[in-house]
Amino acid sequence: MRKILSLFMVFSVVLGLPIAVFADFSSGKTERKIVVFKSGVNESVKDNLIIKHKGIKVKDSGHNKNLKVVNLTDKEGYNLAKNPEVLRVDDDILISINHKESVSGKYKSKVVSQPAQVLPWGIDKIDAELSWATSEGVGINVAVLDTGIDLTHPDLKANIKGKFNAINSRKSATDDNGHGTHVAGIIGALDNSIGVVGVAPEVSLYAVKVLDSRGSGYLSDIIEGIDWSIANGINVINMSFGTNSNIGSFADAVGRAVDKGIVLVAAAGNDGGAVDYPGAYDGVIAVSATDSSDTITSWSSRGPEVSLAAPGLNILSTWKGSIYKTISGTSMASPHVAGSVASIMASPVDPLYDLNTNSIWDAGEVRSKIQDKSTDLGDTGFDNSYGFGLVNLFNSLSL
Repeated sequence: MRKILSLFMVFSVVLGLPIAVFADFSSGKTERKIVVFKSGVNESVKDNLIIKHKGIKVKDSGHNKNLKVVNLTDKEGYNLAKNPEVLRVDDDILISINHKESVSGKYKSKVVSQPAQVLPWGIDKIDAELSWATSEGVGINVAVLDTGIDLTHPDLKANIKGKFNAINSRKSATDDNGHGTHVAGIIGALDNSIGVVGVAPEVSLYAVKVLDSRGSGYLSDIIEGIDWSIANGINVINMSFGTNSNIGSFADAVGRAVDKGIVLVAAAGNDGGAVDYPGAYDGVIAVSATDSSDTITSWSSRGPEVSLAAPGLNILSTWKGSIYKTISGTSMASPHVAGSVASIMASPVDPLYDLNTNSIWDAGEVRSKIQDKSTDLGDTGFDNSYGFGLVNLFNSLSL
């Protein structure tokens, strides 16, 4: 669901310099902030500035040395942001998953028998099963930034090639919610006769835990997950979460990943309104949700930032505890596209789209082809509900 949060800090740019403007200092409440230091500032200088402004350091960012997470009041954050060594101070907001139904209950950690494999309607709808003779995503690394993945799920474990807990790097990236496992199954559940099968059943999955057992997490942990992905050779990032808050540090992290050639795919949002961030950022493929009749759901967010539509209603996939669940949301639509992107990247480059003439898919080329080969829905051509249309993997792999 979409998390509506109050912002105490608005940033404007004058002559290229960020200026922090705070609306109200009256509460004096200490809150988590992301302090962005300018490049090259010494670590001791950073720590001393935080102490000077009465901040309490929560954590360093392991993969971006210019960021620190600090507890500060708005007033102290405002004063710290004025220091010439500081680029910006952002609110470390909470961000939530984008699925519609809450799934609760206690599940056994081991399941004696697994159900026979079925082809989920969403996989069938985008013609993924017709594409496996051409590509199953072999060799493409997809990071699932989410609640983690059930690392022992029999329908996933052979495809899980790496893991990272951005909330606490000393702890496991296993899924304590279920949402991340569901997303991972849509992308890459194995074609192994049990349960379900994903869009790209031989893709390499990476469990990047940025959200907790309640399905929410701090922006700073999501940024850490993005930066980890940049540092670890990830080709595609799926982000099935969102917020209506446009935070500078979030935009910067997305920009770093885009600049490295990573394809970013995100859920559009579930309140029927404007597209959430990160989906609303340039360079991100925002995905709206459709039902089995190819109609956008009433709750799917929409707007000019939507790139593609994909199945999102009543989607069966893997769940924590080695079981399977059916849930709905743009959270489920996004991984249909992320898996499709992986399959395209693992296939021979289409000469018509090889703009760099290097026989290697780059992010822009993949995005162009998957949009061009989508099935047009709604108004003719691009529209705010379906973007360029419903993703069609079989068409996207045709030369």
